[in-house]
Order: sequence, then structure tokens, then C-alpha cells
Amino acid sequence: QVQLVESGGGLAQAGGSVMLTCDFSATFGGPVAMGWFRQAPEQRRVYVARISASGALTEYSPSAEGRFTITRNNVDKRLYLKMTNLKPEDTAVYYCNLGRGTSPGTLPGSYWGQGTQVTVSA
Repeated sequence: QVQLVESGGGLAQAGGSVMLTCDFSATFGGPVAMGWFRQAPEQRRVYVARISASGALTEYSPSAEGRFTITRNNVDKRLYLKMTNLKPEDTAVYYCNLGRGTSPGTLPGSYWGQGTQVTVSA
């Protein structure tokens, strides 16, 4: 059974920072790659950042590169997304996703959290 629970969203001003957290649990095998996706109103869900099962490899979308940092703690079973220098266009619901294997290339997988809203004001 898989459970993903996001938290940490809310209101922020442009130029500010937000830290998102995803508490995850899974009963199958060992760690797998994970990632963050986001969906703005009336837009499709898109990839933001992803991380390998060990945490050694990270990848970012062009819009996230240099501003966001994805990390994970496999002991505590938590995935993080540190978002800095926020822009109004970062406003979206952010989702945690579990990959289908250890490589970031296996994302997106089938399992999603319920999402957490981030709203950035100008």
C-alpha cells in the first residue's frame, strides 16, 4: 500500500520562499525515485523536479532550475522541495509522485498525493 501526503503550501510573496514536504510510505521493496509536479488552473500537470532513490541524482525543469531544490530523507520517509525566489507563475497545486524504479526517468509513476496549494502574490 502506498501513501503520499503533501504539506507546507500556502501564501507567499514574490521573491519569498516555501518548503514543501511529502511524507511517504510504501510496503513494496526499497526506495524508488520520487518527484514533484505542479498543476496550475486549467493547465496540465507538469514536472518540476525529481530525485533518484538514493538521493544522489536530481533533475529540474527549466523553470525550477536554480530556484528550487529537491531532497529526500529515506529514514524519515520524507521528500522535500525548497522553493526560493518565488514568482507568481509558480502558483499551482504541487503534487508528490512515486516513480516506478530507482531512476528519475521512471517518473511519473502511478501514485500521487492529494496535492498542496502554493499561491504567490506579486
